Amino acid sequence: MRFVLLALLAWFIFQFIFRLVIPVYRASRQMRKGFQAMNERMNEQQKQQAAWSPNAEKPQPGAKPRSSDYIDFEEVK
Repeated sequence: MRFVLLALLAWFIFQFIFRLVIPVYRASRQMRKGFQAMNERMNEQQKQQAAWSPNAEKPQPGAKPRSSDYIDFEEVK
């Protein structure tokens, strides 16, 4: 009788580990890898944007705008 109970207990532990613990572990590991990959892509994009912004033209403080930059406004009646 004792052998049967130990066999059942071992079977339940085996089922618990292979049907719940291992799949949860694999899913969490896969999600962690996905988050890390997403974080790396985001960091790369931020580096690219940071490298891009200094190249943009910045208006000179105190510089007067050219007259060709503006279009005359005509009032529509």
